[in-house]
Amino acid sequence: MTRPFNFSAGPAAIPEEVLTQAAAEMLDWHGSGMGVMEMSHRGKEFLSIYAQTKADFRALMAVPPEFKILFMQGGGLGENAIVPLNLSRGGKIDCVVTGSWSQKSQKEARKYAQVHIAASTEASGYTRLPDPASWDLSSDANYVHICSNETIDGIEFQTLPDLQALGSKAPLVVDFSSHVASRPVDWSKIGLAFGGAQKNLGPAGLTVVVVREDLLGHALDICPSAFNYETVADNQSMYNTPPTFAIYIAGLTFQWLKHQTEGDLHGIAAMEQRNIAKAELLYSAIDQSQLYFNKVDADCRSRMNVPFFLRDESRNDAFLEGAKARGLLQLKGHKSVGGMRASIYNAMPLAGVQALVDYMHAFEKSQA
Repeated sequence: MTRPFNFSAGPAAIPEEVLTQAAAEMLDWHGSGMGVMEMSHRGKEFLSIYAQTKADFRALMAVPPEFKILFMQGGGLGENAIVPLNLSRGGKIDCVVTGSWSQKSQKEARKYAQVHIAASTEASGYTRLPDPASWDLSSDANYVHICSNETIDGIEFQTLPDLQALGSKAPLVVDFSSHVASRPVDWSKIGLAFGGAQKNLGPAGLTVVVVREDLLGHALDICPSAFNYETVADNQSMYNTPPTFAIYIAGLTFQWLKHQTEGDLHGIAAMEQRNIAKAELLYSAIDQSQLYFNKVDADCRSRMNVPFFLRDESRNDAFLEGAKARGLLQLKGHKSVGGMRASIYNAMPLAGVQALVDYMHAFEKSQA
């Protein structure tokens, strides 16, 4: 059976090789007589999976040794509460609002901290990024929060802000849920980064948190023990039962990523070049069209999530029906913004983007 191309924003496509290996090991993992879902999280079999998964993530993402890697639950929305519970110290935090997800983050953080909006592009419809030089950063903020890739609005920080250069002593907190593992990360600029796995790393249910050691140990008294970063780190992400199967699939995905090549490049560097090529192909088709358009400024367009609109929205249903008939799935835009959205994460091959572009050309021609 030929698999369709799944452009879902999350839960999203998983590499076929990963799914094939997981299927082969479903009933019996490496001769253990158990599937991974049946294993004790404290047994030697799963502990070996966990250790390899964490080591592979650290190597792939070049995570420095002074950062702890935590495997948690609750997704990005959960971290919108867990981060301020751990890092706000009940004081002030700065938030930069560049789309729907950072807007959700600042609203949730208000339950646990004093939130100062350092910059916002809400008035302009989240179509650009504010120049970091213009941010109104607080002198007493305990951290600065950004969403480095806005899944709904299709906006991405191409480079992370350097808070020290901007005169802030606060650590940078980054929600990198929808572009983690799609490009290298400059950890020298980050205090904490978190991401739900269901975009680029594996299935829903796992959240990866990468936190600098000096930021541990400051959780509010009301923070649940299972969400206290220090407790989670001290217990090797095993304080409560972790999402074992999701960790296993993430581990297979990391192994898949390690073996990806693009010319002389390997791993994440190879994926970045592949993702650039996919995004350029799709944006070029949109920009050259008389039917489709994208609202985001060119210098901050997301490589992962590409929203686009038909100039005649009465044709939306016909476009989606035709796409589905060609095996191009999950292209409907988020309900809050409408239009279309193609999420072209790591697991989406260039052939899938080419198939979408070919269809877009054919549909536009048929509507002339």
